[in-house]
Amino acid sequence: MEKGRIAVPSVAPGGLDGERSEHFGHCEVFTLVDVEDGRITGVTTIPNQPHGHGGCMMTVNVLAQNGVNAVVVGGIGKGPLMGLNQKGIKIYFDGVEPKVRGVVEKLMSGQLPLISEDQVCSGHDHHH
Repeated sequence: MEKGRIAVPSVAPGGLDGERSEHFGHCEVFTLVDVEDGRITGVTTIPNQPHGHGGCMMTVNVLAQNGVNAVVVGGIGKGPLMGLNQKGIKIYFDGVEPKVRGVVEKLMSGQLPLISEDQVCSGHDHHH
């Protein structure tokens, strides 16, 4: 990825040196990483939205409003996956990298695949 804004589900407080959260909908914060010309140009964090009415779709909308065009997840449900796709946000999969910086570097170097349907979580039993 040469240019854009990447969101990584993170454990609070987030940031490049923070721990990555295993699951999109249950993370505490999102670390937003701006990339331009293959370099990290900015890092911010935003809190995840509470899962009230609308569930993960509130989170999807907040990410879209914040200019995110790529998300890297270790797990995600079908609803938010479809919502992100509808907003034109690409969803990449990484189930092993523990730190936000490592995930971002992998994506920037083209090492992460787009998530596939068989990697989507069903229900609320989140075993990966």
